[in-house]
Amino acid sequence: MAREAREGGRGRDRDRDRHGEGGDDIIDKLVTINRVAKVVKGGRRFAFAALVVVGDQKGRVGYGAGKAREVPEAIRKATERAKRAMIRVPMKEGRTLHHDVEGRYGAGNVILRTAPAGTGIIAGGPLRAVFETLGIGDVVAKSLGSRNPHNMVKATFAALQSVASPRSVANRRGKKVADLFARPPIAVVGGVPVAAMHDAPPAQEAAPDA
Repeated sequence: MAREAREGGRGRDRDRDRHGEGGDDIIDKLVTINRVAKVVKGGRRFAFAALVVVGDQKGRVGYGAGKAREVPEAIRKATERAKRAMIRVPMKEGRTLHHDVEGRYGAGNVILRTAPAGTGIIAGGPLRAVFETLGIGDVVAKSLGSRNPHNMVKATFAALQSVASPRSVANRRGKKVADLFARPPIAVVGGVPVAAMHDAPPAQEAAPDA
């Protein structure tokens, strides 16, 4: 068991689906688990640290970390903390983000981009686990900073918390949603639109006669 945990912590992340107890339709994914040691008077005391993300695949997601002497107990602690720290993320058409966002946490830096239908989840490692539990079906993500799973997950959540829906932006500005997407009127001067006047190349001056 210890060897399996060490391999999961060093190399590829290990995912695990599990429906929440009581039929609450919450699934959890084990992102990574490491064996840690604490030096005490009698020697070294070993424990396991787990990182888990949970979500209902309907726009709510959370993450948590837990540590215990046994792997199942560490996962249970991390899952409980993740469920208590869930956030709601607005999604466009229930499948992707409303706009591109960037998130940072420590040395972690991730970029999340909205994607058209049919793109799928283009992300790897901890980022994919977050999107699968969140319920996003089309997204493109790239990690530009630290490859530490904890920093990557926290940077992803920082980006997701900055996502704003058109309704929330309209309420903050005191406008209607339709007003946000309405094109401003184009002024016309002398029968020519102002935009066309700016786009037209400058007139060339005639060369003086010799």
